[in-house]
Amino acid sequence: MKIIVGLGNPGQKYLLTRHNFGFMAVDSFSRYLNFSQVANKHKAEIFSGKVGSETIILVKPQTYMNNSGESIVSLLNFYDVTPEACDLLVIHDEVEHPFGSIKYQTNRGHGGHNGIRSISQLLGTKNYNRLRLGVSRPPNEKWSVADYLLSNFSKDEQSKIPDILHVVNQSLDEYIQSGFQLAATNYNQQIL
Repeated sequence: MKIIVGLGNPGQKYLLTRHNFGFMAVDSFSRYLNFSQVANKHKAEIFSGKVGSETIILVKPQTYMNNSGESIVSLLNFYDVTPEACDLLVIHDEVEHPFGSIKYQTNRGHGGHNGIRSISQLLGTKNYNRLRLGVSRPPNEKWSVADYLLSNFSKDEQSKIPDILHVVNQSLDEYIQSGFQLAATNYNQQIL
């Protein structure tokens, strides 16, 4: 079993915000795999299915970003697995990486990301896999990072998101089929 979590905030007003890039990735990957939503429990929307013989669970926590760990801990407790046993992968926005880049990493600090902070704190470990989707830093000092992340992608960025998510889908497929290290080796890159 592999559990892949995309971080974001629930609700229509956050749909196209930079902070919802993880949600966008899970939505795109669920369509790519032809998975449909199977449950709304553990404070999350859950999609699942099989890729070959591997059970894949895709998760969108519905707790708001800062409490994402609640949903993940509930889900891992339900399946009685550790982050390592289910090969937990958390997909999230990353201001320290340029827009159009993706980077697989593991065992890293939260870097100021409140969703990652919540997950690491409630799991009691930072030893889980992450896929960081670059959104860049705010373009000038008049934007706070929080306001920037909660703002919509620009029209130009929105036009490029399908191409980014296409590569993300391919990388996640490689992650499932061949593992974290090969996905990182082949897909840690600037896409645009």
